[in-house]
Amino acid sequence: MTSTIAALRPVPALAVIAALCAAPGLVGSALAQTTVTRSESVPTGKSTRLVIVPNLKKDCSNGPMPEIKVTTAPKFGSLITKSGKLKTPAKFRCPNKDADVQAIFYQSNGGYTGPDAVTVEIKNSDGDIEKRDIRITVDAAKADDKAKEKKETTDL
Repeated sequence: MTSTIAALRPVPALAVIAALCAAPGLVGSALAQTTVTRSESVPTGKSTRLVIVPNLKKDCSNGPMPEIKVTTAPKFGSLITKSGKLKTPAKFRCPNKDADVQAIFYQSNGGYTGPDAVTVEIKNSDGDIEKRDIRITVDAAKADDKAKEKKETTDL
């Protein structure tokens, strides 16, 4: 019976668990964060909303204000963060609900056209963290189209 107990020793399993726990950031942060990559075409020199996040939890109740952290700033423009209130769109998971929101707007340097990029981390009202990698194309023609539509604004 002693040989059976010796064969079932849990030491190797404990060693694996201890090694995983000792590796900083390997277990917890890799599972808790998702990354979304998307492209955005914006007019040169005009403010354009890139991100908007409501303070709504998954169950559509109000939660704390989302936190947005810029981890990679744009090289050829600037970002503005704003907070405000909006009613969610009818197609949103919580339709027609008044919500506090955080938003990020991008504006290229005057006359610049070409690529730019921004990376932000968003902690939503449920505490989940999402990384957004936004590839930006700054286009002079897009600015002309926007001017015709007369919809240039920094409003949320």
